[in-house]
Amino acid sequence: MERSGNHCEMRIKRFAYWFTGLAIVVIIWKLCLIESSVDNLQSIRKILDFHKDQLELTQQQLVFLENLAKKKSAGGLPTIYAVTPTYWRHVQKAELTRISQTLRLVPNVHWIVIEDSETKTDLVRNLIAESGLVVTHLHAKTPPFEQLKDKKKELEAVTCGDAECLQDPRWKRHRGVEQRNAALKWLRSNLQVNKNNGIVYFMDDDNTYNVKVFEEMAKVKKVGVWPVGLVGGLNAETPILDEKSGKVKGYKSGWKADRPFAIDMAGFAINLDLILKSEASFSYKMEKGYQESEFLSYFIKKEELEPLADNCTKVYVWHTRTEKPVVNGVVPGLEV
Repeated sequence: MERSGNHCEMRIKRFAYWFTGLAIVVIIWKLCLIESSVDNLQSIRKILDFHKDQLELTQQQLVFLENLAKKKSAGGLPTIYAVTPTYWRHVQKAELTRISQTLRLVPNVHWIVIEDSETKTDLVRNLIAESGLVVTHLHAKTPPFEQLKDKKKELEAVTCGDAECLQDPRWKRHRGVEQRNAALKWLRSNLQVNKNNGIVYFMDDDNTYNVKVFEEMAKVKKVGVWPVGLVGGLNAETPILDEKSGKVKGYKSGWKADRPFAIDMAGFAINLDLILKSEASFSYKMEKGYQESEFLSYFIKKEELEPLADNCTKVYVWHTRTEKPVVNGVVPGLEV
């Protein structure tokens, strides 16, 4: 009886071992299937992203063909390359919609939109598709050392040129560097000196633009300048002209008017050939608030600036900013 009991116990142990081994094999098999499924899902996602880009390109090709006819009727006007860095926040779509509607009124414009993101987002991709504009869609992520750590601490800004006043933590960060440099790289990789007639304008997504400012840009030979409203704690910042020569002799600015070029990013445009012939770029090494000044110093001297907008007496661009909304809930299914 005892031997029979031992034999039975051994059979139970063998069965338990066998069952445990089988369970382990099944678990490993399932994990392999899951891993394979994850790999497949990642592959499918890559394929979908690829086709999204292809569809975006196809849409842009159609828009480009439509704009060829407009270009012929534009009477040889230079192409305005409007460079717009953008990043996600609740008002992003509203901001981009506003300036895209302005650009629809401008003949011969090429909009370069650069997202501060690891990838292109559907929100911006969809907006571009609906804009009817010729658009180059890029993305370039701002490095972590230049990102705000706590955006809840952002205060209402009082702008000082492109930099923000010391009351605002954003002043301590260089904004749009990576994105504007990505646009400069695209221009130099895709356009040629003395072949592509164009003007480059850094068009931030939180400003307001009169279409007349783009008419002024068409007059630029090297670097054109004009006033910018609601900036630097003033009703406007503007170049100061010499009464006799009509050349720029200084600047009316709410922040460091003694800078070599105390001009807001929205207050100048550059001939494309100057960009293509140079290696000028924006840099994190520049002193805070000196991005525009350092950048312009690559191309021109103060006395060579071209005052536009009726000798800098008209304001056609404003440094506005949409009020930050209080969002306590999200309605699913709506892209806002």
